[in-house]
Amino acid sequence: MTVAPAEIRLTRPDHPEVLALLAELDRYLGSLYPPEANHILDASALLAPEIDFFAAWQGARPVACGAVRRMAGEPATGGRPYGEIKRMMTHPDARGQGLGGRMLSVLESTLRGRGIGLALLETGRDQVEAVRLYERCGYRLRGAFGGYPDNGLSAFYEKAV
Repeated sequence: MTVAPAEIRLTRPDHPEVLALLAELDRYLGSLYPPEANHILDASALLAPEIDFFAAWQGARPVACGAVRRMAGEPATGGRPYGEIKRMMTHPDARGQGLGGRMLSVLESTLRGRGIGLALLETGRDQVEAVRLYERCGYRLRGAFGGYPDNGLSAFYEKAV
């Protein structure tokens, strides 16, 4: 079966098809962690001006998404501003096409274009595929940032972009 190439583009997170993808991500995270350990930005929060949200589209269907939130410097970053990677997800039917790596590349390029050279993220330690993706793409473990609790369920990563 031939798979249509995916086009990654800026997308409104409140698009009905994207909302379904985000709901699937939320269900997945809810199956792994207690509610207080899920640090989810909903669609309305993703519309904030400091957030760039992207989706990978195969035809009329979004098959992956990711966002980057521009953040001011804080003590945990030595005062350096950073971009926080959020809401990364590839639909199970679209996995194995390299969309996660492509999405990270787009998010990192977006940060560079805005003059930000540091990408940080928080992910769940039990999301083995996500951890492998981030490490394969050059992200390295670091300490907690952005007010996240170091609760033993999260893994924190950074990369100079």
